[in-house]
Amino acid sequence: MSIQSNLNTIKATLPEHVTLVAVSKTKPVSDLMQAYEAGQRIFGENKIQEMTEKWEQMPKDIQWHMIGHVQSNKVKFMAPYVTLIHGVDSLKLLQEINKQALKNNRTIDCLLQIYIAEEESKFGLDENELNELLTSVEFKELKNIRILGLMGMATFTEDQNQIKKEFTHLKSIFNSIKNLKTENCSLNTISMGMSGDYQLAIECGSTMVRIGSSIFGGR
Repeated sequence: MSIQSNLNTIKATLPEHVTLVAVSKTKPVSDLMQAYEAGQRIFGENKIQEMTEKWEQMPKDIQWHMIGHVQSNKVKFMAPYVTLIHGVDSLKLLQEINKQALKNNRTIDCLLQIYIAEEESKFGLDENELNELLTSVEFKELKNIRILGLMGMATFTEDQNQIKKEFTHLKSIFNSIKNLKTENCSLNTISMGMSGDYQLAIECGSTMVRIGSSIFGGR
């Protein structure tokens, strides 16, 4: 199967309101260009250095999404061009993104990562931390970021009921904050679901799915 036919097959299954992020980490530019030529314009990377190298080489109408865990000291490298940062899990990180966005005369869109899995290895805020962050004075002062919604990763398990429970939990947290009106919040995005579970995620309310191996093949 070609990257192009994989993409077309997946796109045919996605409802119109769901955005496809093609997870292209570790894949060569030639693979990304095949996806680009098939019409894909949103790519997700998990390492800032690799993403920056690809951004430098590839067409400039691509939206680059940072989907991995972000270290504050690396934000400056992607601040000139990144479209959306998925994994924001602290006020400190938001403040750094805001600082670097200001330097680049931009507003950078972000998703807050919520911890929904039963695995210790996952990052994210819990519900209390989320509410504390969104209602804090420090948060309201950040003028160069915009929170578009939430992101979460389910437990790595075959148990569909468990995954469904975690996705439903993320949707309910989103529902609890979606009417929040601040200048730097425009809440419309729930990023959940990957190659193995994106259809379930969409049933549970996802509006953005991150798909890699089903497009580009295994690692």
